[in-house]
Amino acid sequence: MIPHPTEEQFLAGRTSADESREWVDSVELEFERAFAQLNGMRFGVSVFGSARIPREHPWYATGVEVGRRIAEAGFPVITGGGPGLMQAANEGAASVGGRSIGLTIELPREEEPNPYADTVVPFEHFFVRKTVFVRYSCAFVALPGGFGTLDELFEALTLIQTDKLHDFPVILVGTAFWAPLVDWLRSSLLAGGTISPRDLDLITITDDLDAVIARIQACVECHTPPPGAAAAR
Repeated sequence: MIPHPTEEQFLAGRTSADESREWVDSVELEFERAFAQLNGMRFGVSVFGSARIPREHPWYATGVEVGRRIAEAGFPVITGGGPGLMQAANEGAASVGGRSIGLTIELPREEEPNPYADTVVPFEHFFVRKTVFVRYSCAFVALPGGFGTLDELFEALTLIQTDKLHDFPVILVGTAFWAPLVDWLRSSLLAGGTISPRDLDLITITDDLDAVIARIQACVECHTPPPGAAAAR
């Protein structure tokens, strides 16, 4: 591996021109490695959620069920590969023999990848990892989470709002947890004119896991050409 400055050094501006070039090279290598490991995969579903939730918490059981349902519907499950609700979704996918992927990130306090991801893709750079989440997903499902979950959620919504992504469901599972956020978006952002009414329609909030799968399947059909379409072209 080519030695290069750390993310912290680069973002703090503590790199020379040559060191910055080495950092850029490391970004390219990270993309290439991820593309090679995930080559040929389509229609994954990324599941986000807190790393701090223990196995005995009711949300963990929900995460396992979400991962299981997604895998049973034929979609690979992609998570951040860590503990908590990420592990729960990977566990659910693995329990029914589905493809279970973890996109891990090097952090000072990060644990080892959870044992339920059959494919682990390691990252150092957050923005590379976020790009890979989007590239290999057809939908984002957010379980209760913290800043990391909100980061992925709002980045996806921004990409959809600005037409960088199309027919890409963003589904919040857990109405008791997420409803106050959606209420704030309505009472503050919408009321203040900083988003439009249609922007709120980009979010689905539910406790119904059948509705989650149906929403994902409907959007996948939008991306799938009818039989014979390729030959016609």
